[in-house]
Amino acid sequence: MTDTTRMLVLHVAVLAALFALQFVLPAYHHGNLARIMVLASYAIGFNVLFGYTGLLSLGHALFFAAGMYGMGLAIKIYEASPATALIAGIVTGIIISLVIGALALRAVGIAFMIVTLMFAQVGYLTVLYFGEYTRGDEGFVIQQADRILWGIDLSEPTNRYFAALTLFSVCLLVTLRMVQRPFGKTLIAIRENEDRTRMLGYDVFGHKLAAVVVSGTISAAAGAFYGLLFGYVGATFATVQYSIFPLLWVLLGGTGTILGPLVGTLFMFYLIDLSSAVTSAYMLIAGVVLVALTLFAPQGIVGELRKRFWKGLP
Repeated sequence: MTDTTRMLVLHVAVLAALFALQFVLPAYHHGNLARIMVLASYAIGFNVLFGYTGLLSLGHALFFAAGMYGMGLAIKIYEASPATALIAGIVTGIIISLVIGALALRAVGIAFMIVTLMFAQVGYLTVLYFGEYTRGDEGFVIQQADRILWGIDLSEPTNRYFAALTLFSVCLLVTLRMVQRPFGKTLIAIRENEDRTRMLGYDVFGHKLAAVVVSGTISAAAGAFYGLLFGYVGATFATVQYSIFPLLWVLLGGTGTILGPLVGTLFMFYLIDLSSAVTSAYMLIAGVVLVALTLFAPQGIVGELRKRFWKGLP
């Protein structure tokens, strides 16, 4: 069995396991896993830029919120169908990521991080400024009648789970295919040595801009699905913390790994969930565990598995 076949079998097996869990999980964990898969899709988008291209964005909440508000406002203001609203959210993400990428990529290193953070803050303040439409911090609810896609009620737990699984599957498989193609390998080359990649004749700026757009599009799709599946659109998702979350998820799971975003999101979600059931100081427990994991598994959970057991793991 070739490495490519082994990788495909591994990732399809993970998706098959997620599919099977739908039938055995209790209601509480069933709902949690649906939410985790959507957030893991968001982390996959972040990982394209940070893990594979080496560009650390501190403003990814802008793309997530762009997809969410693009979808939500299309339904709220224009009474669009769910399918049209999802497309509107994704297109909004594409446009914003293209514009932001073209501007932010003129900066490098720490300056790039600061610029992306500032753009995200502008997005958050814009949401608050147009509170007449966005309802500001309060946000707005998407009614059940507006969450019926092609006759499927996405507010129903089983349908919501399969919609989240579909989104995650597409994001995972597209990213897996991308990193196996010349485009993905060029992004990795840029991450490892940008000057040498440029010297070899590759269009570094063009590839980095494409990475921003791919990353922003996946993140916007996650935001659009999150709003539609869980019926809420709010400014909280445009705040700095939602730019930090995907960074933590990817670092914990393993930067530059396909399964890292899922593992990191799952780990972080249940770490906080379980520790909060024990004590009100749950963030202290979470912090200690995160520091320990950073010290003893600096490449993340999947990254350490790749280092120790399967060096060819993407």
